[in-house]
Amino acid sequence: MQSSDLPNKKGKSLKRRRSFSRDMPLTDPITVQPLDDCIAFPVEEIVQHPLPGFGAPTLISFSPDDSLVAYLFSPDQTLNRKLFVFDLKSGKQELFFSPPDGGLDENNLSAEEKLRRERSRERGLGVTRYEWVKTTTKKKSVLVPLPAGLYIQDFRRLPELKVPSAPLSPIIDPHSSPDGTMLAYVRDGELHVLNLFYNESKQLTSGADGNNLTHGLAEYIAQEEMERKNGYWWSLDSKFLAFTQVDSSEIPQYRIMHQGKSSVGLDAQEEHAYPFAGGTNVKVRLGVVSVGGGPVTWMDLLCGGKGPADNEEEYLARVNWMHGNCLTAQVLNRSHTKLKILKFNIKTGDRKVLLEEEHETWISLHDCFTSLDKGLNKYHGGFIWASERTGFRHLYVHDSNGVCLGPITQGDWMVEQVAGVNEASGLVYFIGTLDSPLESHLYCAKLFPEANIPLQAPVKLTRGSGRHVVVLDHQLQRFIDIYDSLESPPKISLCSLHDGHLITTLYDQPLSLSLCKKLQIEPPQIMQLPAKDGTTLCGELYKPDPARFGPPPYKTMIQVYGGPGVQLVCDSWVNTVDMRAQYLKNKGILVWKVAFFVSNPFSGSSSYLFLYLLIFFS
Repeated sequence: MQSSDLPNKKGKSLKRRRSFSRDMPLTDPITVQPLDDCIAFPVEEIVQHPLPGFGAPTLISFSPDDSLVAYLFSPDQTLNRKLFVFDLKSGKQELFFSPPDGGLDENNLSAEEKLRRERSRERGLGVTRYEWVKTTTKKKSVLVPLPAGLYIQDFRRLPELKVPSAPLSPIIDPHSSPDGTMLAYVRDGELHVLNLFYNESKQLTSGADGNNLTHGLAEYIAQEEMERKNGYWWSLDSKFLAFTQVDSSEIPQYRIMHQGKSSVGLDAQEEHAYPFAGGTNVKVRLGVVSVGGGPVTWMDLLCGGKGPADNEEEYLARVNWMHGNCLTAQVLNRSHTKLKILKFNIKTGDRKVLLEEEHETWISLHDCFTSLDKGLNKYHGGFIWASERTGFRHLYVHDSNGVCLGPITQGDWMVEQVAGVNEASGLVYFIGTLDSPLESHLYCAKLFPEANIPLQAPVKLTRGSGRHVVVLDHQLQRFIDIYDSLESPPKISLCSLHDGHLITTLYDQPLSLSLCKKLQIEPPQIMQLPAKDGTTLCGELYKPDPARFGPPPYKTMIQVYGGPGVQLVCDSWVNTVDMRAQYLKNKGILVWKVAFFVSNPFSGSSSYLFLYLLIFFS
């Protein structure tokens, strides 16, 4: 790396001009190979999906009896997927559901579904969602939402269209109840339920106007910025639904013009209620209604609206049910520095503050809240919570009043999510970065550490380097391991939850894919460099081939995301097949990715100076 200060002939220091990187020679004409020898790397490859190696099965889940593994897959490696199952006993794959009408495509989506897909970065076609429906018999059923309506598919039978949709009245965000007797969904801005035994549908809410007031739908900010996609939640006993009421009447409309369209008027424009920075946010209320209908009980909570600038309850970030029909909500202030967990009495709407978290810089949201209400331990009514009070996110046990009883994990590493809890055996399974900040693994730890005894190190259950995503079975005996690394495209295995040993491989693919060979795609180089405050910054370097482009320096592109919760640099195949970076590298441009928030999520302040110097990387 070259310094930004260069000595002149008189020994004085001269500041290098900021445009220096644009003045660098792209190649060394003495050593570079002829352009005819350059690899053909079509620019169209940058936008092709799925990326090389990412045609693997997705949305993997166990059937309620753990005998089948279901997943979405496209045998021809396109985005058009169908629902398959793998029989764990016979070892055979079978097509479970194929859309009768061809499934979802970009031409049969409602406006709301298009927006939801944009916010979740969803590209899939055909079947894009499914959900197991719990039954009291041995039959295996799934719920599949499609533009034509809601289908129920019993294994090896014909699909049944339970609720037809309509172009001007689409069905949004359907979910089955925990006991499998009902479906809930949003239609025309109102929350509905369908009794699967009697095929009777009922509207539970009223008053939506289609534009400014909705029930059961997550607002824009919740979907885009807080990773909250849902606007309603089933109680664990399937008797109640908690839901949001979103009022956007105070939000200004923002018009988007489609200048490339040949038409004019309404077809060439669209308008959205958009909460501008510093302006008013939507008003969000939280209500509870019985699945049998009746009056709504409103919780003592109002988020957003024209409140004070320092409103401590600006955003409704998370909602969770606990056993005993207690409802909890996580609320954030506008500056993301204070979070509260509120516990509600659903009969009266009265509230109690269970827990408060504060940080002077930022509080990162997560989905680690887990209730411990099954009556299998002495912490009946308590919960697991993840806090970054030490600078690293770790798990803690709290009692039913919110009092912290002690840590479950500790150290200079992060817990990313809770994968499962076995209260009977006193174990918690979680994804974390104990081995490396660039990797994610499944670990197991004691759920109830003994007082005055040092915590034992968690036991790692996944094998091989890289990033691991897991799905645990319902009996907590096995898990699906979906993993990849810079050197390996995604693979899928069935493993034992007791010791992590491999039971069977469900999906494999070669380390070297044909397109990667053709384009000579190689993994980027991982680098670790210290920031001014001692924080280790990790980076990935896509360096042009000196045999083709001569020795450095090269023109350089910096790719950085400074926000919390997003880690660009990791040991994952997604960075190897970053086609934009690989394309630029193939043109003789050095690409440098930097991650701010790897070892400590709150230590990015000195990284900006470091990035300024990296522009002159050689």
